[in-house]
Amino acid sequence: MSLPDLSRPELLRYARHLALPEVGTEGQRRLKAAKVLCVGAGGLGSPVALYLAAAGVGTLGLVDFDVVEATNLQRQILHGTRDVGRSKLDSATDRIADVNPHVYVVRHEVRLDSANALEILAGYDVVVDGTDNFPTRYLVNDACVMLGKPNVYGSIFRWEGQVSVFAKKGGPCYRCLFREPPPPGLVPSCAEGGVLGVLPGIIGSLQAMETIKLLLGAGDTLAGRLLLFDGLEMSWREVALRRNPECPVCGDHPTQTELIDYEVFCGIKPAPGTAGVEQEVTAVPELGAEEVGRRLEGPAPPFLLDVREPWEWAAGSLEPLGARLIPLGELEGRMEEVPRDRAVVVYCRVGDRSRTAALRLIAAGHTEVYNLTGGLQAWAREVDPDLPVA
Repeated sequence: MSLPDLSRPELLRYARHLALPEVGTEGQRRLKAAKVLCVGAGGLGSPVALYLAAAGVGTLGLVDFDVVEATNLQRQILHGTRDVGRSKLDSATDRIADVNPHVYVVRHEVRLDSANALEILAGYDVVVDGTDNFPTRYLVNDACVMLGKPNVYGSIFRWEGQVSVFAKKGGPCYRCLFREPPPPGLVPSCAEGGVLGVLPGIIGSLQAMETIKLLLGAGDTLAGRLLLFDGLEMSWREVALRRNPECPVCGDHPTQTELIDYEVFCGIKPAPGTAGVEQEVTAVPELGAEEVGRRLEGPAPPFLLDVREPWEWAAGSLEPLGARLIPLGELEGRMEEVPRDRAVVVYCRVGDRSRTAALRLIAAGHTEVYNLTGGLQAWAREVDPDLPVA
């Protein structure tokens, strides 16, 4: 492959790289020729994108369809206060251009799914997983295996983080480590459990480091190793990983050779065509924010149940409309506070915890329970733009 030349401004900019024997002029030219896709422009994607841009990776793809919120600013350093309300890709593109105008940013302002993943990932040398949900992690992993692209994985929660390199030739993939996803609602999201703002900086920087090593062909990567970080203890542990020859995706005789519906796989929605008891247990009726607003003004307004945490409630709630706070973790012991003679609309921040709560209410015998589609974020977007949502 013919490598691009470095301009005089680039030679000056990357002088400290050029002095490294493992990089030098040829290595820097490899970085300039490289194409890296970062899935997510949030907590992990911020340090990944900033450091890869600063390092001189020539083409940086970003996948994100979200907008900047005030709650992002504690950890998502791609974005600033003046960016609240903007598209994350608009904010990220401006920030990267300021860090390094020699980097070409490719914007993918879409939700990555089974219909577009292979097409999007195919144009890149390395894929960095900066996502925060299980369906997309499995999707990125499977697409990387099928395309033969290294998957630089990272995850964060509270004070802890993980880093590895999956889908490298001959090495394990994410499915070798986590063959099956956890049940929905078992693992809290960062919005529910919290995350220390500096943690994605640590883990994302390691992802950027692994990406650069892959592009240079330098050093030993984390392929076949899972690095575990505990910020409270300030400790690092390493777990050896092996490719599972029985893995359904990367094994010797793979049984899954195309992308699937990963929300169904992770139990977030019922599989098409399911019926009977299983569907009754897994499916929750949904109501949009505008429809809930209309019903609240009707003759039989529903009971609004907020299953977030008290600190989220304090930042902004539907209490003026009669909402009651019962955090998800307390619901089992406070079922008697939820009326059975009224429709119940359950909500949280984005609709995941409330779906779990609705399932518990249905299992307990409540006959008319709805999940607020998109949670309080949707309410703020469609009904009350002045409502703060933590």
